[in-house]
Amino acid sequence: MPIKTLGLTSALAIFAAFPALAETNFNRIASFATPLNMAEGEDLARETSAEIISASEDGMTLVYTDSPLGVVGLVDITDPRAPKAMGNIDVGGEPTTAVFIGDKIFSGVNTSESYTNPSGKLVTIDPATRSITAECDIGGQPDSVAKAPDGSFLAIAIENERDEDLGDGGLPQMPAGYVVKLPVVDGVADCDAQLRIEMTGMAEIGAEDPEPEYVDVNAAGEIVVTLQENNHLVVIGADGTVTNHFNAGEVEVSGIDTKRDGRLDFTATKGAVPREPDAIAWIDGDHFATANEGDWKGGTRTWSIFHKDGTLVWDSGNTLERAIAEIGHYPEHRSHTKGVELESVKFDTFGGVPMAFVASERGSIIAVYDLTDPTSPVLKQLLPSGVSPEGIATIPARNLLITANEVDLREDGLAPAHVMLYELTEAPAAYPMLTSAGSDPLIGWGALSGLTAGTEPGQLYAVSDSVYGAMPRIYTIDATQTPARITAALDITRGGDAAQKLDLEGIAPDGKGGFWLASEGRSDRLIPHAIYNVNDKGEIKQEIALPAELLAHEIRFGFEGITVAGDWLWMAVQREWKDDPKGMVKLLAYNTAEKAWGAVHYPLDTPAEGAWMGLSEITLHGDWVYIVERDNQIAGKAQTKKLYRVPAAEMQPAELGGTLPVVTKELVRDFLPDLAVLNGYTMDKVEGFAIDAAGTGWVVTDNDGVDDSSGETLFWSIGAVN
Repeated sequence: MPIKTLGLTSALAIFAAFPALAETNFNRIASFATPLNMAEGEDLARETSAEIISASEDGMTLVYTDSPLGVVGLVDITDPRAPKAMGNIDVGGEPTTAVFIGDKIFSGVNTSESYTNPSGKLVTIDPATRSITAECDIGGQPDSVAKAPDGSFLAIAIENERDEDLGDGGLPQMPAGYVVKLPVVDGVADCDAQLRIEMTGMAEIGAEDPEPEYVDVNAAGEIVVTLQENNHLVVIGADGTVTNHFNAGEVEVSGIDTKRDGRLDFTATKGAVPREPDAIAWIDGDHFATANEGDWKGGTRTWSIFHKDGTLVWDSGNTLERAIAEIGHYPEHRSHTKGVELESVKFDTFGGVPMAFVASERGSIIAVYDLTDPTSPVLKQLLPSGVSPEGIATIPARNLLITANEVDLREDGLAPAHVMLYELTEAPAAYPMLTSAGSDPLIGWGALSGLTAGTEPGQLYAVSDSVYGAMPRIYTIDATQTPARITAALDITRGGDAAQKLDLEGIAPDGKGGFWLASEGRSDRLIPHAIYNVNDKGEIKQEIALPAELLAHEIRFGFEGITVAGDWLWMAVQREWKDDPKGMVKLLAYNTAEKAWGAVHYPLDTPAEGAWMGLSEITLHGDWVYIVERDNQIAGKAQTKKLYRVPAAEMQPAELGGTLPVVTKELVRDFLPDLAVLNGYTMDKVEGFAIDAAGTGWVVTDNDGVDDSSGETLFWSIGAVN
């Protein structure tokens, strides 16, 4: 069969046109935080996770593996919009995969003492009694477990993984892995009848040390296996003998970002490297799909479809990674390695349409493809997931898609791991809310930290912060489209080169075709607190540093927003500096004509215990100055994400060093309901607010450049603003 690679132009056209053409879409309907499954009295601060997930045969219960806790977690999804905790079940080791057959759960459990002395078991769990009813010794460290569609047997990849810190982390590192085929009769695993299928002597790389990673079983009882580190694929017949095996090949990909340099530059080429596929899924009796995550030598940022005879029939090339970049989910900090890192793939049929679901671990995205023609997949949607989606489950009978997102960031004050649920309906796609689809060259973006309005209704400008320190930019947004479109990007330059040491958090038109920009600054990173004036070409024409009497009291949290009132520039200072009373922050003013400084004090809401309160944006409109105030909390801890307004008449700056007048504030809008509209966890950083030429208010969140973040950017209108 000829190889078909979806061209970039075609991918852009399909993705751009999809919302108008689609009859059905997946949208997220609920999220479940894994700490909710911990019992009363447990240390709820312990790390937890949701890794591999599957559904009961009636589609009413989910089971996921949680290796940090050594448990499998159960979730009741009788009402999928209100998932309920059913608790955790200790499995006596590290669970790697759990699947339902009938009313029992079968889970592979790693009990290894060391890399050189691996061990593992298959446990049978009765979810009704929360007990382990049987165990099978499977001789080594299990990774993936898959069930035959008819429930007659389990296939288990015994990886016996290598020590990545030993030597160069390469192969061989014994003992070798293998595949177990284990019959299940009337819901009972027949341990004595297990068949151990050797994988040695096949791969060109590390032939004596195969490391089976992932398995799947088709309706004919054939097993397909990835040997990820060996860059090899193996097909096992229904009789348990190997019927074919072949190298997964190499891929050279162009039009991608390959340098971790604080820039989003999709013009580089990554030379041919091994695919090193991780997850694999049958899509029909003859074809299977691989997610080419890569490991010690490879990783191509692609996913592929193979015929079981070894023929490559399709490869995604650069198309999925670039589509992910268009919606702001590209992880620039991973450019030097595996980019968006496609790790998981799942196949199922919804409403008669065969579909593939591909998870980007680092982009925190699920790509939905129409596989009506398996030699020419069509990208239909990009769904926002939690941080690092690891597992995917499907329940076509209920039109449900589920993801397990493994990373728990609570130790850093961020979001816990989550299970997320999506439903296929006739509703429009809710995400993305903002995209650069159709841009040529591709405009990569993220970490939007400030917003301002242009001269036309729906015309907005945004800046991004220090995540892209080598590429400070002003983005033009057309909010009259759905989703809103980033149509242009203007680089900020100094002396003809990209400006460095900027941490842009505010933007406002200067009335001359250029902009005033506020840089928050961080002294610990040698980024100054400063104001910049750039012309319509993005060239810095003026830099205004803070006076000594202010810098004497600085902390790392500086400007968050800038607005213009005649000759005065007003900047919101995010948090209290050392000379501010507790609960008071400065609205700092600079007179461009007189070159004089002044300020007023703004009273913050009282933060919850363990939180802080600060400002994120300042916008003058008519007789009011609008202020975004928020806490630093995320997910279930988020309490304050609000828009206030202050009478412009009260913005009378007093001299620095003395007592500052305190302005009064009035609540305009609580953003928490807006932040819940996608049914994910509540984002912490509402960073941009602007009122356009038609008087419509617009809001944007900062996705932190997809670094320790799900990458979601919410962009929405609050309607007319008085």
